[in-house]
Amino acid sequence: MPLAGTTSVIIVAADSGDGLIAGARRVLAADAPLQLIVSDNASSDGSIGQLQREFGGDARLRIVHNGKNLGFGAGVNRAAALADGDCLLVLNPDCLIEHDTLARLRGQARAPRTGVVGVRIQDGAGVDEPASLRRDPTLRRSLCSLLRLDRFAARWPALAGVNVAADAVQRGEDGIAEAISGAVMLFPREAFDAVGGFDEDFFLHCEDLDICRRLRDAGYAVRYAGSIRVPHGKGGSSRHRPVFVAWHKHRGMWLWFRRHDPAARNPLLRVLVRAGIWTRFGLLLPLLLWRKWHHRRGG
Repeated sequence: MPLAGTTSVIIVAADSGDGLIAGARRVLAADAPLQLIVSDNASSDGSIGQLQREFGGDARLRIVHNGKNLGFGAGVNRAAALADGDCLLVLNPDCLIEHDTLARLRGQARAPRTGVVGVRIQDGAGVDEPASLRRDPTLRRSLCSLLRLDRFAARWPALAGVNVAADAVQRGEDGIAEAISGAVMLFPREAFDAVGGFDEDFFLHCEDLDICRRLRDAGYAVRYAGSIRVPHGKGGSSRHRPVFVAWHKHRGMWLWFRRHDPAARNPLLRVLVRAGIWTRFGLLLPLLLWRKWHHRRGG
Protein backbone atom coordinates (compact mmCIF):
# COMPACT_ATOMS: atom_id res chain seq x y z
CA MET A 1 0.00 0.00 0.00
CA PRO A 2 1.56 3.34 -1.02
CA LEU A 3 2.37 5.76 1.77
CA ALA A 4 -0.09 8.63 1.63
CA GLY A 5 1.62 12.00 1.44
CA THR A 6 5.03 10.59 0.53
CA THR A 7 6.69 11.38 -2.80
CA SER A 8 9.13 8.87 -4.25
CA VAL A 9 11.66 10.85 -6.28
CA ILE A 10 13.27 8.76 -9.03
CA ILE A 11 16.51 9.84 -10.69
CA VAL A 12 17.99 7.71 -13.47
CA ALA A 13 21.78 8.13 -13.46
CA ALA A 14 24.18 7.32 -16.28
CA ASP A 15 27.56 8.98 -15.76
CA SER A 16 25.68 12.06 -14.55
CA GLY A 17 28.64 13.68 -12.83
CA ASP A 18 28.34 16.55 -10.37
CA GLY A 19 24.81 17.26 -11.55
CA LEU A 20 23.61 14.12 -9.78
CA ILE A 21 25.09 15.27 -6.46
CA ALA A 22 23.64 18.77 -6.75
CA GLY A 23 20.23 17.43 -7.75
CA ALA A 24 20.15 14.88 -4.91
CA ARG A 25 21.13 17.58 -2.41
CA ARG A 26 18.17 19.71 -3.48
CA VAL A 27 15.77 16.77 -3.28
CA LEU A 28 16.85 15.77 0.22
CA ALA A 29 16.43 19.37 1.40
CA ALA A 30 12.75 19.45 0.36
CA ASP A 31 10.07 20.33 2.91
CA ALA A 32 7.97 17.22 2.37
CA PRO A 33 7.97 13.50 3.18
CA LEU A 34 10.01 11.75 0.52
CA GLN A 35 12.28 8.97 -0.52
CA LEU A 36 14.97 9.29 -3.18
CA ILE A 37 15.64 6.32 -5.41
CA VAL A 38 18.62 6.62 -7.75
CA SER A 39 18.42 4.04 -10.54
CA ASP A 40 21.98 3.65 -11.76
CA ASN A 41 22.53 2.55 -15.35
CA ALA A 42 26.10 1.33 -14.82
CA SER A 43 27.76 4.70 -14.21
CA SER A 44 31.56 4.59 -14.33
CA ASP A 45 32.40 8.23 -13.58
CA GLY A 46 32.52 7.90 -9.80
CA SER A 47 29.30 9.85 -9.24
CA ILE A 48 27.48 6.97 -7.55
CA GLY A 49 30.35 6.46 -5.10
CA GLN A 50 30.34 10.17 -4.35
CA LEU A 51 26.58 10.08 -3.82
CA GLN A 52 26.97 7.18 -1.40
CA ARG A 53 29.73 8.94 0.55
CA GLU A 54 27.81 12.20 0.88
CA PHE A 55 24.29 10.94 1.50
CA GLY A 56 24.65 7.25 2.37
CA GLY A 57 23.70 7.94 5.99
CA ASP A 58 20.32 9.32 4.96
CA ALA A 59 17.70 6.57 5.27
CA ARG A 60 15.61 8.25 2.58
CA LEU A 61 18.17 7.42 -0.11
CA ARG A 62 18.20 4.12 -1.96
CA ILE A 63 20.54 3.30 -4.84
CA VAL A 64 19.50 0.64 -7.34
CA HIS A 65 22.41 -0.87 -9.27
CA ASN A 66 21.04 -2.04 -12.61
CA GLY A 67 24.35 -3.56 -13.74
CA LYS A 68 24.04 -2.20 -17.27
CA ASN A 69 22.45 0.68 -19.15
CA LEU A 70 18.80 -0.33 -19.32
CA GLY A 71 17.63 2.95 -20.85
CA PHE A 72 15.66 5.74 -19.22
CA GLY A 73 12.18 4.21 -19.11
CA ALA A 74 13.40 0.84 -17.85
CA GLY A 75 15.51 2.59 -15.22
CA VAL A 76 12.45 4.46 -13.98
CA ASN A 77 10.33 1.32 -13.95
CA ARG A 78 12.88 -0.59 -11.85
CA ALA A 79 12.88 2.18 -9.28
CA ALA A 80 9.10 2.59 -9.35
CA ALA A 81 8.69 -1.09 -8.46
CA LEU A 82 10.52 -0.35 -5.19
CA ALA A 83 8.89 3.00 -4.45
CA ASP A 84 6.75 3.56 -1.36
CA GLY A 85 5.13 6.90 -2.18
CA ASP A 86 1.65 7.58 -3.49
CA CYS A 87 3.25 9.95 -6.02
CA LEU A 88 6.32 9.40 -8.19
CA LEU A 89 8.48 12.32 -9.27
CA VAL A 90 10.71 11.41 -12.20
CA LEU A 91 13.54 13.94 -12.17
CA ASN A 92 16.55 14.44 -14.38
CA PRO A 93 19.77 14.45 -12.34
CA ASP A 94 20.65 17.99 -13.44
CA CYS A 95 17.30 19.51 -12.46
CA LEU A 96 17.38 21.60 -9.27
CA ILE A 97 14.11 21.72 -7.38
CA GLU A 98 13.31 24.19 -4.58
CA HIS A 99 12.38 23.24 -1.03
CA ASP A 100 8.65 23.62 -1.78
CA THR A 101 8.54 22.10 -5.28
CA LEU A 102 7.29 18.69 -4.15
CA ALA A 103 4.43 20.20 -2.17
CA ARG A 104 3.45 22.47 -5.06
CA LEU A 105 3.51 19.63 -7.56
CA ARG A 106 1.38 17.45 -5.31
CA GLY A 107 -1.08 20.32 -5.05
CA GLN A 108 -1.39 20.35 -8.85
CA ALA A 109 -1.87 16.57 -8.88
CA ARG A 110 -4.96 16.78 -6.66
CA ALA A 111 -7.09 17.78 -9.63
CA PRO A 112 -9.42 14.93 -10.72
CA ARG A 113 -8.03 12.32 -13.12
CA THR A 114 -4.53 13.76 -13.14
CA GLY A 115 -2.13 11.46 -14.97
CA VAL A 116 1.05 13.52 -14.84
CA VAL A 117 2.18 17.05 -13.98
CA GLY A 118 5.00 18.89 -15.73
CA VAL A 119 6.66 22.22 -15.00
CA ARG A 120 8.22 25.24 -16.68
CA ILE A 121 11.74 24.05 -17.46
CA GLN A 122 14.39 26.75 -17.85
CA ASP A 123 18.10 26.75 -18.57
CA GLY A 124 20.69 28.32 -16.27
CA ALA A 125 20.05 31.75 -17.78
CA GLY A 126 16.33 31.55 -17.07
CA VAL A 127 15.35 30.93 -20.71
CA ASP A 128 12.37 28.65 -21.25
CA GLU A 129 13.05 25.27 -22.81
CA PRO A 130 10.65 24.78 -25.75
CA ALA A 131 10.04 21.16 -24.74
CA SER A 132 8.38 22.24 -21.49
CA LEU A 133 5.02 22.48 -23.23
CA ARG A 134 4.42 20.36 -26.30
CA ARG A 135 1.90 18.82 -28.64
CA ASP A 136 1.92 15.29 -30.01
CA PRO A 137 4.75 15.17 -32.60
CA THR A 138 2.61 14.07 -35.52
CA LEU A 139 4.15 14.04 -38.97
CA ARG A 140 2.41 17.27 -39.96
CA ARG A 141 3.45 19.11 -36.81
CA SER A 142 7.00 17.79 -36.97
CA LEU A 143 7.37 19.00 -40.55
CA CYS A 144 5.98 22.41 -39.60
CA SER A 145 8.58 22.66 -36.84
CA LEU A 146 11.42 21.39 -39.04
CA LEU A 147 10.59 23.79 -41.86
CA ARG A 148 9.92 26.68 -39.43
CA LEU A 149 6.40 27.03 -40.75
CA ASP A 150 5.19 27.17 -37.15
CA ARG A 151 6.26 30.82 -37.11
CA PHE A 152 3.04 31.56 -38.99
CA ALA A 153 0.76 29.48 -36.76
CA ALA A 154 -0.81 32.56 -35.13
CA ARG A 155 -2.29 33.44 -38.52
CA TRP A 156 -2.71 29.90 -39.86
CA PRO A 157 -3.30 27.47 -36.93
CA ALA A 158 -2.86 24.48 -39.23
CA LEU A 159 0.88 25.30 -39.30
CA ALA A 160 1.30 24.76 -35.54
CA GLY A 161 4.41 22.77 -34.69
CA VAL A 162 5.34 20.41 -31.88
CA ASN A 163 6.33 23.03 -29.30
CA VAL A 164 3.72 25.43 -28.00
CA ALA A 165 4.63 29.07 -28.73
CA ALA A 166 7.20 30.34 -26.24
CA ASP A 167 5.04 33.18 -24.98
CA ALA A 168 6.09 34.22 -21.46
CA VAL A 169 2.51 34.60 -20.24
CA GLN A 170 1.43 31.30 -21.75
CA ARG A 171 4.46 29.51 -20.34
CA GLY A 172 3.62 30.81 -16.86
CA GLU A 173 0.04 29.59 -16.87
CA ASP A 174 -1.26 26.35 -15.38
CA GLY A 175 -3.47 24.19 -17.55
CA ILE A 176 -4.07 21.08 -19.61
CA ALA A 177 -1.45 20.02 -22.17
CA GLU A 178 -0.89 17.27 -24.70
CA ALA A 179 2.66 16.60 -23.52
CA ILE A 180 5.23 17.97 -21.10
CA SER A 181 8.98 17.59 -20.63
CA GLY A 182 10.36 14.33 -19.30
CA ALA A 183 12.90 16.26 -17.21
CA VAL A 184 10.32 16.73 -14.43
CA MET A 185 7.24 14.51 -14.32
CA LEU A 186 5.06 13.95 -11.25
CA PHE A 187 2.76 10.92 -11.50
CA PRO A 188 0.06 9.92 -9.05
CA ARG A 189 0.98 6.30 -8.41
CA GLU A 190 -2.42 5.04 -9.50
CA ALA A 191 -2.12 6.66 -12.93
CA PHE A 192 1.45 5.45 -13.49
CA ASP A 193 0.47 1.88 -12.66
CA ALA A 194 -2.70 2.06 -14.76
CA VAL A 195 -0.70 2.49 -17.98
CA GLY A 196 2.09 0.11 -16.95
CA GLY A 197 4.75 2.79 -16.45
CA PHE A 198 7.14 3.73 -19.23
CA ASP A 199 7.28 1.70 -22.43
CA GLU A 200 10.72 0.11 -22.32
CA ASP A 201 10.91 -0.17 -26.10
CA PHE A 202 11.88 3.51 -25.97
CA PHE A 203 15.49 3.37 -24.79
CA LEU A 204 16.14 7.10 -24.67
CA HIS A 205 14.00 10.01 -25.92
CA CYS A 206 10.29 10.17 -26.80
CA GLU A 207 9.32 7.90 -23.90
CA ASP A 208 7.91 11.00 -22.18
CA LEU A 209 5.78 11.82 -25.23
CA ASP A 210 4.63 8.21 -25.38
CA ILE A 211 3.51 8.00 -21.75
CA CYS A 212 1.70 11.34 -22.00
CA ARG A 213 -0.21 10.02 -25.01
CA ARG A 214 -1.05 6.72 -23.32
CA LEU A 215 -2.26 8.50 -20.19
CA ARG A 216 -4.55 10.70 -22.27
CA ASP A 217 -5.83 7.68 -24.17
CA ALA A 218 -6.64 6.07 -20.80
CA GLY A 219 -8.70 9.08 -19.74
CA TYR A 220 -6.14 10.88 -17.58
CA ALA A 221 -5.16 14.54 -17.87
CA VAL A 222 -1.67 15.79 -18.66
CA ARG A 223 -1.22 18.98 -16.62
CA TYR A 224 1.31 21.73 -17.17
CA ALA A 225 2.22 23.78 -14.07
CA GLY A 226 3.73 26.86 -15.64
CA SER A 227 3.73 28.55 -12.24
CA ILE A 228 6.46 26.14 -11.09
CA ARG A 229 9.91 26.80 -12.53
CA VAL A 230 12.77 24.30 -12.41
CA PRO A 231 16.27 25.04 -13.80
CA HIS A 232 17.78 22.29 -15.93
CA GLY A 233 21.51 21.87 -16.52
CA LYS A 234 20.76 19.74 -19.60
CA GLY A 235 23.15 17.25 -21.09
CA GLY A 236 25.32 16.40 -18.10
CA SER A 237 25.15 12.66 -18.78
CA SER A 238 25.19 12.80 -22.58
CA ARG A 239 27.80 15.33 -23.73
CA HIS A 240 30.45 12.63 -23.96
CA ARG A 241 28.31 10.33 -26.14
CA PRO A 242 26.43 12.50 -28.65
CA VAL A 243 26.22 9.80 -31.36
CA PHE A 244 24.67 7.28 -28.95
CA VAL A 245 22.11 9.83 -27.74
CA ALA A 246 21.23 11.05 -31.25
CA TRP A 247 20.80 7.51 -32.55
CA HIS A 248 18.30 6.70 -29.80
CA LYS A 249 16.56 10.04 -30.25
CA HIS A 250 15.90 9.28 -33.91
CA ARG A 251 14.87 5.72 -33.09
CA GLY A 252 12.42 7.12 -30.52
CA MET A 253 10.95 9.45 -33.15
CA TRP A 254 10.30 6.48 -35.42
CA LEU A 255 8.69 4.41 -32.66
CA TRP A 256 6.37 7.23 -31.62
CA PHE A 257 5.30 7.87 -35.22
CA ARG A 258 4.67 4.20 -35.88
CA ARG A 259 2.58 3.70 -32.74
CA HIS A 260 0.59 6.91 -32.40
CA ASP A 261 0.37 8.87 -35.66
CA PRO A 262 -2.59 7.95 -37.91
CA ALA A 263 -0.38 8.87 -40.88
CA ALA A 264 1.66 5.73 -40.16
CA ARG A 265 -1.22 3.62 -41.46
CA ASN A 266 -0.19 4.64 -44.97
CA PRO A 267 2.56 2.19 -46.06
CA LEU A 268 4.19 4.70 -48.41
CA LEU A 269 4.33 7.38 -45.71
CA ARG A 270 5.83 4.86 -43.29
CA VAL A 271 8.67 4.19 -45.72
CA LEU A 272 9.22 7.88 -46.43
CA VAL A 273 9.22 8.86 -42.76
CA ARG A 274 11.62 6.10 -41.80
CA ALA A 275 13.95 7.08 -44.64
CA GLY A 276 13.69 10.75 -43.67
CA ILE A 277 14.47 10.14 -39.99
CA TRP A 278 17.58 8.10 -40.70
CA THR A 279 18.73 10.40 -43.49
CA ARG A 280 18.58 13.23 -40.98
CA PHE A 281 20.67 11.19 -38.55
CA GLY A 282 23.21 10.48 -41.29
CA LEU A 283 23.50 14.16 -42.14
CA LEU A 284 24.07 15.01 -38.48
CA LEU A 285 26.64 12.27 -37.94
CA PRO A 286 29.77 14.24 -38.99
CA LEU A 287 28.88 17.04 -36.55
CA LEU A 288 28.18 14.54 -33.78
CA LEU A 289 31.50 12.78 -34.32
CA TRP A 290 33.29 16.12 -34.19
CA ARG A 291 31.57 16.95 -30.90
CA LYS A 292 32.62 13.60 -29.47
CA TRP A 293 36.23 14.14 -30.55
CA HIS A 294 36.17 17.71 -29.19
CA HIS A 295 34.81 16.50 -25.84
CA ARG A 296 37.50 13.83 -25.51
CA ARG A 297 40.15 16.46 -26.12
CA GLY A 298 38.69 18.42 -23.23
CA GLY A 299 37.38 21.25 -25.40
